[in-house]
Amino acid sequence: QVQLVESGGGLVQAGGSLRLSCAASGLTFSTYTMGWFRLAPGKERAFVAYISGSRARTYYADSVKGRFTISRDNAKNTVYLQMNSLKPEDTAVYYCAADGLGDTSYYTEYDYWGQGTRVTVSS
Repeated sequence: QVQLVESGGGLVQAGGSLRLSCAASGLTFSTYTMGWFRLAPGKERAFVAYISGSRARTYYADSVKGRFTISRDNAKNTVYLQMNSLKPEDTAVYYCAADGLGDTSYYTEYDYWGQGTRVTVSS
């Protein structure tokens, strides 16, 4: 049974930082592209970033480029999202997801999802 468990969300002031973690189990982690998505109130689910299984490729949404960094530790079956210079518009529930077929920013292509962790950025 595949499980993705996010942690690290919380309340932070604008300009602050948070690091999200997503621990995976039940899958061959290094073969999966891992993505982060977010769902803000009143908005559709949005792509944030992904990282390929080999860590050779990363890709970011324009809205977070230069502020967020995705990384992974295949030995720990964990993917991270370092979020710096946070803005109120980053407020959302953040989800990690696993895609076994390739690198993509389309959430419909992801096979497994975590339960989400809430990030609130105050102004």
